[in-house]
Amino acid sequence: MSTVLVIGAGGVSSVCVHKMAMNADIFSDIHLASRTKSKCDAIAASVKERTGRDVTTYSIDAEEVPAMVNLIRKVQPSLVVNLALPYQDLPIMDACLEASVNYLDTANYEPKDEAKFEYKWQWAYHDRFKQAGLMALLGSGFDPGVTSVFTMWLKKHKLKTIRQLDILDCNGGDHGQHFATNFNPEINIREVTAPARHWENGEWVETPAMANKVNFDFEAVGPKNMYLMYHEELESLAKFVPELERARFWMTFGDAYITHLTVLQNVGMTSIEPIRYQGKEIIPLQFLAAVLPKPETLGETTKGNTNIGVIATGEALDGSGEKTFYIKNICSHEAAYEETGNQAVSYTTGVPAMIGSAMVVTGKWSGDGVFNMEEMDPDPFMDMLNSDGLPWTVEELDGPVSF
Repeated sequence: MSTVLVIGAGGVSSVCVHKMAMNADIFSDIHLASRTKSKCDAIAASVKERTGRDVTTYSIDAEEVPAMVNLIRKVQPSLVVNLALPYQDLPIMDACLEASVNYLDTANYEPKDEAKFEYKWQWAYHDRFKQAGLMALLGSGFDPGVTSVFTMWLKKHKLKTIRQLDILDCNGGDHGQHFATNFNPEINIREVTAPARHWENGEWVETPAMANKVNFDFEAVGPKNMYLMYHEELESLAKFVPELERARFWMTFGDAYITHLTVLQNVGMTSIEPIRYQGKEIIPLQFLAAVLPKPETLGETTKGNTNIGVIATGEALDGSGEKTFYIKNICSHEAAYEETGNQAVSYTTGVPAMIGSAMVVTGKWSGDGVFNMEEMDPDPFMDMLNSDGLPWTVEELDGPVSF
């Protein structure tokens, strides 16, 4: 039984807190803080209505380290769960070190002024967390997160080595909007418009954003165009699966999304360079994010399924030669909304955030320092995916993927 403090009050946080409340045997007291307390209060009200559990709420600026330290000391949690924005990771980690508490997040650090996701800034905290006897678990979402656990489960149970790896992220849902993002618009658009990178033969290969497209038939969704992108778990997978010859990340986008994004990019609305407007300095992408539909409001209208998985090729564990396995989860937007009031993109990140938190507070995953998901035993995490809303399947394919 553990007390946890969750930072952030978007759709992912809402799912995570709902699922924590549904696991009362693990999470005895749940505290929720965000810059806007009314958002926390709305989540707390939904949790109370759905589960009968109370969630204590606070207002906090996650970038103000002294205020964060004071809040942590007031709550006295065994774990701080960072579901805020990626560029708030480091100040929250600083606060956790000063207040002597374990840390977890779902996305790696990104500077405000540069669209560049990298683990180096957080990996640099390893010795400080180790010396403090604390654990920091990075990237406990779906991708990154579950995709890394999928990979390590295959390596533990199916494949002695992994030669090729492809991560396929498909959102087959329709939210009925002309243009909207299914998670934080600012982070989503920064990801999509950044150059693509994949790991091949020991080095990073960079290509223009959205330049490589493949059509793939996804179970429970149908044929969709998926695009080669860079995603942060490629960095940790290349480090912790050293025999990888090639690792790629693919994400689906509809034609209408691509058209809208292209126009917005062409007119400068996706820029993160400050401009002067009516005597004030604004960042175009932040302004765009403010006028787009909030992801947490899309749950009621979104219909369809997500399908996220990993295809891995390598030497079979049983010595039977090279084999290819496809491990995936299919999640219904409607079912996610019925259970938590949020669509499946938030659900598929919020549930793994809860499971990662459960791994840490129960001691099933432990260690002093900064850790990625690949360094942990995949089995207890995989068990909770099945029991807590994200069941997975694994199948053997005829051979390596040809795209």
